[in-house]
Amino acid sequence: MASLQFHGNIDADTRYDATLDPAREPELFRLLMGLQLAMGMNPSPRLPSWWPTWLRPVGGLMAKAYCSMVILTSLHLGLLFTKTTLDVLPTGELQAITDALTMTIIYFFTAYANIYWCVRSQRLLAFMDHINREYRHHSLAGVTFVSSHAAHRWSRSFTTIWILSCLVGVITWGVSPLMLGIRTLPLTCWYPFDALSPGTYTAVYATQLFGQISVGVTFGFGGSLFVTLCLLLLAQFDVLFCSLKNLDAHSKLLSGETIAGLGLLQRELLQGAFTRELNQYAVLQEHATDLLRISAESQNLAQVKVFHSALVECVRLHRFILYCCAELENLFSPYCLVKSMQITLQLCLLVFVGVSGTREFLRIVNQIQYLALTLFELLMFTYCGELLSRHSVRSGEAFWRGGWWKHAHLLRQDVLIFLVNSRRAVYVTAGKFYVMDVNRLRSVITQAFSFLTLLQKLAAKKATMEA
Repeated sequence: MASLQFHGNIDADTRYDATLDPAREPELFRLLMGLQLAMGMNPSPRLPSWWPTWLRPVGGLMAKAYCSMVILTSLHLGLLFTKTTLDVLPTGELQAITDALTMTIIYFFTAYANIYWCVRSQRLLAFMDHINREYRHHSLAGVTFVSSHAAHRWSRSFTTIWILSCLVGVITWGVSPLMLGIRTLPLTCWYPFDALSPGTYTAVYATQLFGQISVGVTFGFGGSLFVTLCLLLLAQFDVLFCSLKNLDAHSKLLSGETIAGLGLLQRELLQGAFTRELNQYAVLQEHATDLLRISAESQNLAQVKVFHSALVECVRLHRFILYCCAELENLFSPYCLVKSMQITLQLCLLVFVGVSGTREFLRIVNQIQYLALTLFELLMFTYCGELLSRHSVRSGEAFWRGGWWKHAHLLRQDVLIFLVNSRRAVYVTAGKFYVMDVNRLRSVITQAFSFLTLLQKLAAKKATMEA
């Protein structure tokens, strides 16, 4: 029915257009949950219902053992690169030191990320379930609408492309010895035994290759999860904005307004391509509602009562979005703190190695891949955080676009309370120390290049002393 079930929840799925308004998606995080399980970041998975009861403890034990194996793989490689760094420090070879230190940072962060998401797996799954259950897949019934299915489609495509990009970057490094046809390991680090001997070479190579794949998926998972959640929340803000814009149209629709009257209001709100207000929405596109489809289910209700009920539903949606933003902050605040430090150091070391290192073709390609992925990952966290913060305070602007004045004198207190609460901006911070926005992007790059200048001066001083 064209009533307050505008989000198409459990018992209603009203579609405003046959093609532009797809049905509600029951599971928004299927791909991310599969990645989380595949790379050992969910020690307590939800087993399928067809699993026998006696096999469930075995499945849970296998999941915990696999998670432990993934974590130990990253930890032992981090420790081996730490020993390698300590061994090359007395030599003063800055390229060897930065190579070993870069891999040490990468593998210790991978271990941290695996442990972090294992510890937070149950809270993350509960958060995903809450979004799947409560999100609004399109706006309030009115003369125009937006559908959040586009945000789900974009997030799924982004996750696929980003994970594949991360895997290509690390696997290219991992299989470089096979591509060159030489008997060596992809990662040059210290071992307490001869890693190139016939009895151990295959096992060590497989371990390092698995570690590289774990690095790619772990880095890709954190960024993909953050971007997916931000896109879905931005889409929910767009749904709220369009619903607020259509409050008057919604009240007229349910009070039995004629098709002609609704069509006139539709042209007034939607406007033309050249007169339409720009940047009303963050990620979604506004469409005209199929009035013949939706008006057939209208009811003869009092406009003021419908307007108030619709405003209450918008307040509920706004509270749902604010809760999800707060949960996003709680989940990612510790992760972003360590991620910022890791990106700063890694960016500095990668640029230094790229500028001062050897000019081998395959090495240059790998360095460019790592540098591009690191920069883009920093951009993802800061730009999405900036978008979320900016659009969280625009509910009042959307409210003014509709015919609010026709009912405001009867609902003055409700409107004022909503407008005051709509000015609460949301932020994603790094450990509560600083906000993840474009200012943080600039400061991280500035810090990284400051460290780079210091390393270059040390390298120049060493070259002068040797000469």
